[in-house]
Amino acid sequence: MESHELLREVFDRKTPKEISADLDLSTSMIYKWTQPRAGEGSGIENPLDRIEALYQSTGDHRLVQWICQRAGGFFIRNPRNAPHPHFLIPATNQIVQDFADLLQVIAAAAADNQITAAESKQIRARWEELKTVTEGFVACCEAGNFNPLKKTAGAR
Repeated sequence: MESHELLREVFDRKTPKEISADLDLSTSMIYKWTQPRAGEGSGIENPLDRIEALYQSTGDHRLVQWICQRAGGFFIRNPRNAPHPHFLIPATNQIVQDFADLLQVIAAAAADNQITAAESKQIRARWEELKTVTEGFVACCEAGNFNPLKKTAGAR
């Protein structure tokens, strides 16, 4: 979808007149954002085109991340088509298994609508295990050094 097409759809929900008042811009300029750019039509470069151009110029993903944060979300880049690091599978499986174990302990403890001190202690222990395994994985990711994970996978 082209930026001017998206803006046209957005303006179906909030009128260009309302937007022009909010942004302190002329209504005619807002309407021009919904038209194809010069050469194709009478439109002008709209804010979405400018954001894209700024990103293309800098290659800095923080621009996109900032926009996403302002909208209450976050940006996740699509993975590159790189060979899959199969040695990471056991590490990720361990995180999933530890999380499942934690959920099982919580479900069993909460089944009677009360959690005893012993059950609390068991939940805490599983939580600490999950945090430890996950933190080790994240630290390897941040360092770009997966040798500790390769050693762990080889030991199983």
